[in-house]
Amino acid sequence: MKRSLFKAILILFFLPLALEALAWGQKGHDTTAAIAERHLTPATRAAVDSIFQGRSLVYWANWLDNASHTPEYAYTKTWHYKNVDADRTYFTQPAHPDGDVVTAIRYSIKVLADSSQTPENRALCLKILVHLVGDMHQPMHMGHATDLGGNRVKVKYFGREHNLHGIWDTNLLESAHRWSYTEWADQLDRMTPVGEALLLSGNIDDWAQRTVESAAMIYDETPEGSSLSYNQVARWAPLIEDSLLAGGLRLAHILNSIFDPAYPASRPLSTF
Repeated sequence: MKRSLFKAILILFFLPLALEALAWGQKGHDTTAAIAERHLTPATRAAVDSIFQGRSLVYWANWLDNASHTPEYAYTKTWHYKNVDADRTYFTQPAHPDGDVVTAIRYSIKVLADSSQTPENRALCLKILVHLVGDMHQPMHMGHATDLGGNRVKVKYFGREHNLHGIWDTNLLESAHRWSYTEWADQLDRMTPVGEALLLSGNIDDWAQRTVESAAMIYDETPEGSSLSYNQVARWAPLIEDSLLAGGLRLAHILNSIFDPAYPASRPLSTF
């Protein structure tokens, strides 16, 4: 009995640490995927349903976080981020030899657009794409390589020891709103057509560079040893909301451009 109690205590202690290792946390990725699903054209939805055999984008939104820790998919570990150090820019940062979130997104687009690829390859790349577009919009996934995207930046969150990356993965999002992912999608997915067009302008490099700029602001305002509480939740909640919405709309835009030739905003995939 004592051993069972001790085991339960260990689980409760380490569970928050495990959750902090997930990009945007599960709810953030689910929200991004749910918003994307609402903007798929009928042709794109049919293609996604076929590739996923009826499963949804949301169903697979968090799959890669677990898969990257398995031997079979260990090669994707570096694909979740693109670190840009303080003395570098997005374009001058040396490329990671094993790939990054931007190169992996472009690779996935290329495979999905190639009808000669096997169903298994296309399904894998769709799982990867739905997750990584979310990752690309989490600012700390564009953080400094020198501190592992904020993982080595120690801060306090409502008096408890944390690291900056973990705060952005889950804590700030959950503190901002105690919503389910469907409620997040309901509340955020209200962009005007003009605003949506602005969000979809540019290419993947432009979108990623904006996340780098957000990361720079966060570093400036959250140095090592910072104490975060209500003021910081209020300060950063709008950025979290904007990032989740942008990720969802851009994921839908990419998928519609791949799978629906009649999509009004489609363009050559090479321009992504």
